[in-house]
Amino acid sequence: MKRYLESYVLKDLREKVVLVTGPRQVGKTTLSQALVEDFDYLNFDNPDDRMAVLDRSWDRAKQLVIFDELHKLKNWKSWLKGIYDTEKRPPFLLVTGSARLDTYRKVGDSLAGRFFQFGLHPLDLKEIRHAMDPADLEAALDQLLLIGGFPEPYLKGSQRYYRRWKRSHLDIILRQDLIDLENVRQITVIETLIQLLRRRVGSPVSFSSLARDLQVSDKTVKRWLTILENLYVIFRVAPYHRNVARALLKAPKFYFYDTGQVMGDSGARLENVVACSLLKEIQFMTDCYGEEYGLSYVRTKDGREIDFLVTREERPHLLIEVKWAEDRPSGNFGAFAKYFPDVRQIQVVKKLNRERSYPSGVEIRRAHSWLAGLSLQ
Repeated sequence: MKRYLESYVLKDLREKVVLVTGPRQVGKTTLSQALVEDFDYLNFDNPDDRMAVLDRSWDRAKQLVIFDELHKLKNWKSWLKGIYDTEKRPPFLLVTGSARLDTYRKVGDSLAGRFFQFGLHPLDLKEIRHAMDPADLEAALDQLLLIGGFPEPYLKGSQRYYRRWKRSHLDIILRQDLIDLENVRQITVIETLIQLLRRRVGSPVSFSSLARDLQVSDKTVKRWLTILENLYVIFRVAPYHRNVARALLKAPKFYFYDTGQVMGDSGARLENVVACSLLKEIQFMTDCYGEEYGLSYVRTKDGREIDFLVTREERPHLLIEVKWAEDRPSGNFGAFAKYFPDVRQIQVVKKLNRERSYPSGVEIRRAHSWLAGLSLQ
């Protein structure tokens, strides 16, 4: 199936080095090798390919050279800058990786002005609709809720296959990628941290509570959470506050790129699917169009909360509440009306007989229809 980023990546390769990052097994290699027929592929995890990288002995007659996991090469950015600055193009240069490469954003980085970056995400209902045109969108959403959106298990469509895939997928991340990225040896404790997070999806997470459960310091928990974010296991959604520094002091929520990891009720899984879809759309608009969107949640001092707030150019843009089976507007919308008077309000519901809207501005939409046509405009 053609992935949603292919045409954008191919266009940018003509101008810059392109970096494609995303979770392990999300389809980065498949996408890269589908761009052109004439390519050379070098995976830094492969000993022979690693020697070819170090010797700079790839086939320059190819239209495209793909460097996979290049971030494991020491000073890879300076190395890549040297290739870009001294050799003629083509071949086009594409770098992929299953750990975050965005440390290049730091001031004075050697790749500044020489690259475009894309984040590849698992399948969501919008991409499934465009690429596969399923006869039943609600059934497609049910499948996402059960086995997540990673292409291999989703296309297999088997819970048995997914359960086996899920174990090996996380095992590789923790026992290979984690050790490659960080000097971390407490893998079993980090596995326990993941288990705790699986049960807290959709709820603000207290660092001190996790630290007590794991018998480590708050600082250690924060470091491990950052590592899991860098390895695309989880992503955080922080509470909204006009003062960014104050917002960072408040408890974030964490969601999984793989929705099948979520433990708890169906509502938590649905909220995770919506979070993944929103994050994917936000990154797509940022990477492909340069639009500035953000994702957070809102919560009052007395505990009233709306699941998601999408900002545009740092201004509140879209309020989203997720419900499993509630055909009346959440009372929490009213608590934020005076703070966000001109913001569109949407309640996304899985089990809903009829869509509707109210004079207050609240819209109640079927989850499968809304997700399949998701737009932040």
